[in-house]
Amino acid sequence: MTCHNCQIACKRYGKHRNGLQRFRCAQCAKTFTEEHERPLEAMTLPVERALACLKLLVEGCSVRTIERFTGVHRDTILRLLVLAGERCERLMAEKVRSVPVDDVQVDEIWGYVGCKEKNVPKDGEGRKVALVGDAWCFAAIERKSKLILAWHLGRRTAQDTDIFMEKLDSATAGHFQLTTDAFKPYKESVALWLGVRTDYATLVKTYSRPNENEVRYSPAKFAGSRPVPQLGNPERARISTSHVERQNLTMRMMIRRLTRLTNAFSKKWENLHAALALHFAYYNFCRVHGSLRVTPAMQAGLSGRVWTLQELIA
Repeated sequence: MTCHNCQIACKRYGKHRNGLQRFRCAQCAKTFTEEHERPLEAMTLPVERALACLKLLVEGCSVRTIERFTGVHRDTILRLLVLAGERCERLMAEKVRSVPVDDVQVDEIWGYVGCKEKNVPKDGEGRKVALVGDAWCFAAIERKSKLILAWHLGRRTAQDTDIFMEKLDSATAGHFQLTTDAFKPYKESVALWLGVRTDYATLVKTYSRPNENEVRYSPAKFAGSRPVPQLGNPERARISTSHVERQNLTMRMMIRRLTRLTNAFSKKWENLHAALALHFAYYNFCRVHGSLRVTPAMQAGLSGRVWTLQELIA
């Protein structure tokens, strides 16, 4: 510690009542206390309780469940979620970059913010309120390492598809095979951002018509699928979206606000975005994959060990 007035080194002078080291200038006798560590920025929540809240979040607990378990107010939990989400998003952008890949699968998963699209309120000019309604999460997974390469939260539009493909372009390196569903904007976006370094195919799935006795939420019966090559020379045996669809199930199970047919849903777009960022970073670096026996980041060569949750948000 250097004295602000005399610009000379201070000597240790006991401890503050909160345990921080104090210093005293030998020339002017002014005392100083070392700076407080703020791992959670402006939040005063103890790190141990914050980690307990985040652990329950990534395991699929709702915000109010965590509030009852930990005694931390739900507003504090949501602020913590947004803070952790921002750090996890930066981590993913930094670590998952130019990764050599061989087989990539892409899909979208549906959710909503506030209300479903048909119930979105309108403003005084008759336009739908922004950041409310249907929210689609685009995700790309590497088939062998199970690594989430890129993701994007937006609408199911050509514009958001372009943004997602730009992220996938930055996250991958080399030539690889890509499989998506039959969403039409994919073809143009893949040609624009990935060009000649991918063998691209779509998997067109068909479903049978519902029977008269089926109720509103009965799932449609799968009738068959048809692989359709689009760009390059994709191998027919590798045209599949099974792995990314299994990842969709993991998201439904581990992100409470994506659970179907419940009252668990996001009230703010920002909170859903943060929950997705936390999930993907935790999935890549902290969660040991059941079949791989290591984390996806370790399998892909991005890490040599299992990360802790504290390291993830540091």
